[in-house]
Amino acid sequence: MYKNLTTASVLGAVAVVLGAFGAHALKNKLSPEALNSFETAVKYQMYHALFLLFINVSNQITTSFKHKISLLVIIGIILFSGSIYAIQLLSVPAKYIWFITPLGGLLLILGWFLTSFYFLKKVIKNE
Repeated sequence: MYKNLTTASVLGAVAVVLGAFGAHALKNKLSPEALNSFETAVKYQMYHALFLLFINVSNQITTSFKHKISLLVIIGIILFSGSIYAIQLLSVPAKYIWFITPLGGLLLILGWFLTSFYFLKKVIKNE
């Protein structure tokens, strides 16, 4: 559990650093569209870092499910946000890694659905 909390905290801190970097250092270096894309990556990283914190401090979720959800979300952040960072900061041509961003997004969605499934199972069991 602490490993996932540490990872979530680091991902949150990095999102803040990258957000500040984007707002100050990249403002005049990227086109408005590229900056908007970069900001989307930062937002999704932060949203999901907070989601990871929530999942891993919840006493309503089993350790096994925490690990499954966390794995989906961590890999999702790396693929989704990481691919956008690579395109915008490292000038990696999008045509070479176009499939990575939606794959990361899919993993993030699956993390949310797995969480929903877990809680729905609890609701049904308690009825």
